[in-house]
This record gives sequence, C-alpha cells and structure tokens, in this order.
Amino acid sequence: MNVHSSQAAKIKDLKDALVVGDRRALAKAITLIESSRNKDEPAATQLVNAALPLSGRALRIGLSGAPGVGKSTFVEAFGTWLTGRGHRVAVLAVDPSSRRSGGSILGDKTRMVKLAQDPNAFIRPSPAGTTLGGVARRTRESMLLVEAAGFDVVLVETVGVGQSETAVADMVDMFVVLVSPGGGDELQGIKRGIMELADLVVVTKADGDLLHAAHRAGAEYAAALHLMRPKFEGWSAQVRLVSSTEGKGIAEVWSDIERFQTTLTRSGAWDRQRRDQRVAWLQTELREGLLATLTEDPAISAELAKMEAAVAKGTLAPPQAAKAILAHLAAKT
Repeated sequence: MNVHSSQAAKIKDLKDALVVGDRRALAKAITLIESSRNKDEPAATQLVNAALPLSGRALRIGLSGAPGVGKSTFVEAFGTWLTGRGHRVAVLAVDPSSRRSGGSILGDKTRMVKLAQDPNAFIRPSPAGTTLGGVARRTRESMLLVEAAGFDVVLVETVGVGQSETAVADMVDMFVVLVSPGGGDELQGIKRGIMELADLVVVTKADGDLLHAAHRAGAEYAAALHLMRPKFEGWSAQVRLVSSTEGKGIAEVWSDIERFQTTLTRSGAWDRQRRDQRVAWLQTELREGLLATLTEDPAISAELAKMEAAVAKGTLAPPQAAKAILAHLAAKT
C-alpha cells in the first residue's frame, strides 16, 4: 500500500468512527482540520470532503454578546434543555486569543460543567488566533464534522468583539444576540450593525432584582428593532427575556427558532442563505490562500515588504502598491 492509499484508509477509518458517534474520533478530526502544519493539509481536505455529503441537516445557530452577558450560562441551560428533549447539541466556542502569545483560556468546559458531561452534547473550544473578528478559520469545517457525527443543533458561540458577529452570521442559519438588562445605556452602547444582524435578541438575567430592568430593556430593544429593515421577508427580529438560572424563557427561545426556520423554509430564504454561505466560504478560502501565497513565496514576500515600507513612509499609495504586488504574483504564476 503506497503513502496516498494508506492516508486515504486512515481518513476513511476516522470518518467511519466519528459517524458512529466516537467522540474521541470527532475530537481528533477537529484537531486535524485545525492544524496549521502544511503536512496535515491534504489529510484535512480529504476528511472535509468525506464529511460534506453527511452534513447540512443540522440547525446552525450563532450566539454573540459582550463579555459578562451570560453566554456560557445561557448555552448550558439551552443546551441541556435541548438534550433533554432528544436533540444532540454541539457547541463550538471560539475563545479570544492573545495576539502576542497566541494563548487562549479555553475555559468553556469548566463554565459548562453539566453540559460538558452530557452524553448528547459535545463542546469544542477553539482558539480564535489572529483570524479577523476572533472566529476560528476552521469553524465551518468543524460544523461539517459535528453534523456528520450526528449532532442536529450546532451552537457557535463568538467572542462578541470586533467583527466576529459578521463572520459568524455568514456561516449560521440564525443569529442570536444576547444582551444584559442594562436599559438605555446598554442600548446606546451596542452597535447598530450587530442589531441589524440579529434574528432574535435575548435579554439575559431576567430574574430577581434585575427583572424590572430586563422588561424595560426588552421594550427598548423591541422599539429599536421595529425601526430597522427586516433581514428576511415575513420575519421581524423578536425580543425574548430569559433567566438561564431559573430556566425561564428557554422553551420560548426554541419556539422562536422553530418559527424562524419554518418561515424561511416556506419563503425559500433558508436554502438561498445556505447557498450564499457556501459561496462566502469559497471566497474566504480564496482570500486566505492568496494572503498565504504572498507571505510564503520568498520573492513575493520580499516585494511585499518593500511595498509596505513605501506605503508606511507615504511615498506610495496603497492602491498602487496592491496592484504592483498582484502583478508580481500574476507574473510568478
């Protein structure tokens, strides 16, 4: 057996193992596709191609919110509620990484102890690295793998800073924004762009002394959403109050998600969105690949360094520099 056929056999064995629910195989598969080593890339590509026909049937939900809003508490309560009703839930939690050290806390399993121990749940924290907006570059591939492994609800928890919301919205079916019951100050502090992406707004911590503030914040968010143009025909973003610690509002959130899916499926927007996401994935890979080519080829990298220096000094306009670098790349190919 040659090297290529041996590798193909290993990939087939790995895929077969994760398809039948082998959690260690699933973890190993995700580690492979997240690898930054060039020697792992062919195997990772083969694995993604093998998993692709087995994916696409899960409900993909993006969750975003500022630090301290209670995302992990909500995810654990929501995920546990879903597994209790027969669903298999995968949580892909992207942690902020230090740009200096590349380190990542990866503490989601310690924050979601109950869900982490649930046999029908799978939590995979991934360091965001230097990817724009804090979304791990291979989150899309991870979604394919957990879907191939039989998980029918995939929750993608974002860092909640920068442009991570836009990146996640391009890869999920529904985008949920979690907010604290901070009232007017909270409403003014949240970006309009994030609210425009939201298909559902969840006001957390709606219990105890914060219950009145949560109702007030909910009304303010509802009024703000009413002024925005709906993303989809037939669906206006809803506002839902939730107490994750008491389990209140969780069932209603799932009801909203089901109504959202039904509405978009009937209008055809669900399939259109999935098609657009696959094209967006291609474009992302092309951009990443081009940037990698610019930095990995010694001659082009040297030219890039010269152009960057000229741009930094103000002696060359960025558009002119970019065209020169692209021309250099075209000449090399």
